[in-house]
Amino acid sequence: MKNIWSKKLIYIILALTMALSSNATAAGDKIRFASVGWTGVTVKTELTTDILESLGYSTSKRTLSVPIAYKALEMGDADVFLGNWMPSMANIAQKFFDNGSVVKYVANMPGAKYTLAAPKFVVEAGLDDFNDIAKYADKLEHKIYGIEPGNDGNQIILNMIEKDMFGLGDFKLVETSESIMVAEVKTMAQQGEWVVFLGWAPHHMNTLIDMEYLRGSTEKTFGPNDGTATVYTNIRAGFDEEQPNVARFLQNLIFPVEMMNEIMHMLNSDKSLEHVEAGMKWIKEHPEVYRSWFEGVTTSKGEPALPAFEAYLQTL
Repeated sequence: MKNIWSKKLIYIILALTMALSSNATAAGDKIRFASVGWTGVTVKTELTTDILESLGYSTSKRTLSVPIAYKALEMGDADVFLGNWMPSMANIAQKFFDNGSVVKYVANMPGAKYTLAAPKFVVEAGLDDFNDIAKYADKLEHKIYGIEPGNDGNQIILNMIEKDMFGLGDFKLVETSESIMVAEVKTMAQQGEWVVFLGWAPHHMNTLIDMEYLRGSTEKTFGPNDGTATVYTNIRAGFDEEQPNVARFLQNLIFPVEMMNEIMHMLNSDKSLEHVEAGMKWIKEHPEVYRSWFEGVTTSKGEPALPAFEAYLQTL
């Protein structure tokens, strides 16, 4: 009798061990995304996690400030970040690339823009360069409009003010959020008020506001070529080895600027649309873009990824 119970106990222990091991594996297979509260990065993150879910993966996403997103990648609390705008984000991200904890990985959106901008009528009146801003300080009320605190663009502006670059030493940065800043600038421009603000493309602000990007950006501000930017997918060190199939998908995952402009225009035109709904609507109409994302990629079970995703698309 004792031997029977001993065997049962062994079986129970083995079963519990296997169950715990299975749960640990499942938890370890979750792909964790760090995001920020910008429309473009939110769209990309929502699309990517939804696609991975359709391939059988479990995902999670957290909206963080840029510095905290990099800390999460460094500490192993996040796996992927799709919003590394370079060169403007170098002042935050480069130290993590240099210490090897975060890998820049792949450019997911070349040809972007990130620099200071102004309404077109302001530019036509003479403020078309960084060096012109201080000349019109009174008209601007000594203010430059940015987005959320901790953002890399804000930090560049604050550094320009602190070091009195371009004569901006007595200027103030107005920190709000992406949506508030765009709404305020749109209203000011419509009322003929002068304003200089943090602008970028792709973004629906480019259709909402008759705006121009300023010249004069340098290596110490928003980079050369007047703020021309490349957006990268970053991963925590070792993720590509642990999840080679997902890493291959991320390597393929390119978001054309035109795609993002059109999705953001949809979101702005139809406030009832969720980010992922607008993204999937665009994807359905552009198979030539999404099919390249699945080259050499499988589902979590090792089956071809493209048929699985297209079957999922049919359900939307």
